Amino acid sequence: MASSSDHDHHHHDLEHPPPDDWKNSGVRVIPSDSLDGNTPQTPGMDRKAAINFARVGAQKLWAGTVHIHANAKTGAHHHGHLESVIYVLKGKARMRWGDKLQFTAEAGPGDFIYVPPWVPHQEINASEDEKLECVLMRSDSEAVAVNLPDVEPIEAPETVKWIDPTHPE
Repeated sequence: MASSSDHDHHHHDLEHPPPDDWKNSGVRVIPSDSLDGNTPQTPGMDRKAAINFARVGAQKLWAGTVHIHANAKTGAHHHGHLESVIYVLKGKARMRWGDKLQFTAEAGPGDFIYVPPWVPHQEINASEDEKLECVLMRSDSEAVAVNLPDVEPIEAPETVKWIDPTHPE
């Protein structure tokens, strides 16, 4: 087992340092007014990419924004093998999921939403007069959005209260 000093030494002694000494291949700031709308879209929402392979060379994640207009909802869709995390900045999100979108939960500003791979889901703006603004992160740099026009939603979805398995009470 390597000691912590071996581990630290390994980090400082990179085999192939970048030719520009990290200036252009290090940290990147993506200004909010330069996000890229050229990403798979789902009816009812506006997705924009900030971090992906094409823009910054990201290998293992995708990040961007999602806006849903007041009183609007997306079509049912899933994201294939990707895991997704949605962070609500502003507004009230209502998520529906399942083969018939039979489950529902709501999230507000500061809340995180996790969507596992392959789960059919729909995002709904639960506010009648405020735009829903979210940050979206995915587990791979590829953008996958599979729209499911044949999913027939049941009309009274079952509310699911999420219980943290590490804090059941």
